Amino acid sequence: MSDVKLTSVKLISELYKKFKNETIENEFSLQKLVNRTLDKFVYDEEFRKKMLEHENLHQSGSKF
Repeated sequence: MSDVKLTSVKLISELYKKFKNETIENEFSLQKLVNRTLDKFVYDEEFRKKMLEHENLHQSGSKF
């Protein structure tokens, strides 16, 4: 698997709990979300703009 990058991230606990609850039935993983989001961020200018302007999260420890 040389085309895979192992990394770690800090997540907002409450937000992650809500994500897990929302995705339990359809088995949608955090890995799928991250990879799909990265793809959209890189190749979809409108999506990238929305993400760069999104300010609905709170900072804690590192910049979210």
